[in-house]
Amino acid sequence: MALVGGRLSGDPRFSVRGIASLADAGPEELALLAAPRYRDQVGASVAGALLVAADLDAGLADPRPRVVVDDPHAALIPLLGRLHPPPTVRPGVHPTAVLGRGVVLGSEVEIGPYAVLGEGVVLGDRVRIGAHGSIGTGCRIGEDSLLHPHVTLYEGVRIGAHVILHGGVRVGSDGFGYAFTGDGHRKVPQVGGCVVEDDVEIGANSCIDRGSIGDTVIGRGSKLDNLVHVAHNVRIGPHCILTGQTGIAGSTVLGAGVIMGGQSGVGGHVVVGDGVRIGAKSAVFQDVAAGKTVVGTPASDAGAMRRAWALVPRLPELFRRLRMLERVGKAPEGGPDPSGQPGDGG
Repeated sequence: MALVGGRLSGDPRFSVRGIASLADAGPEELALLAAPRYRDQVGASVAGALLVAADLDAGLADPRPRVVVDDPHAALIPLLGRLHPPPTVRPGVHPTAVLGRGVVLGSEVEIGPYAVLGEGVVLGDRVRIGAHGSIGTGCRIGEDSLLHPHVTLYEGVRIGAHVILHGGVRVGSDGFGYAFTGDGHRKVPQVGGCVVEDDVEIGANSCIDRGSIGDTVIGRGSKLDNLVHVAHNVRIGPHCILTGQTGIAGSTVLGAGVIMGGQSGVGGHVVVGDGVRIGAKSAVFQDVAAGKTVVGTPASDAGAMRRAWALVPRLPELFRRLRMLERVGKAPEGGPDPSGQPGDGG
């Protein structure tokens, strides 16, 4: 209870061995109740204890011990950290790793099997490079950052402190820049940089392009899901959330705290203001003012789009009525009126 700052109800002597969902938890585990739609599952669960959101605790008739907190998901952070401590770090350089000339290693660095570090790479203290990692010439990685296996940093990439890059991430690859010269598409050299600021996490198989002539920047504290693509010269502000399969075209700017739903996208040279919410599968082609919530393709104000979508099921009936009115409007003078009464001919 002290670990999460919650309120205990029931037997304080209960010992928790793990955490699971209501459906999967066993008698020695703590189950999470964070959303109203799962409340009906409480009775069938065999969990030994419950972690309950404060707004769901009232009227919950269950004799099992429970810890009541304002935000169960936030409470999971210290609980899971206690029950599932991270793997032990084993500082050192694996004998199969290859280090180029002029590499600088901080203290307690761990470099895994078959990792390759190019010339002039600088690693801060306690950096971990997973197996088969490829760190290009001149890259710099800040302290306590973790690169999982098969991460690739192209030359000159700068990674901040406390950054996590998951397997298959590519940072600093060439942007998609071509010019048609009459005899084909000619590649425009991509000579800019790529900067990932402190406390960023990037999910598996995501790709961050370098700038064409400036830098691509991922702002501090931002979190990118798996399979995210960030194109050249994009600047993402601090504390943004980009969920799975989102894409941002070149030279777009995202303000602070922007949230993008799954499979959403933003076109090139667009400015998205602070705190904007972009719904799943939405496509943004124009600037969006700060604080707006937009959905749809093309993305528009969420309230207006929901009202429009509410009309969709009524369209067949509205179309039928419109056709009827059109037929009535085309009736010859003196013909029957819509009420079925004979016309007066006047």
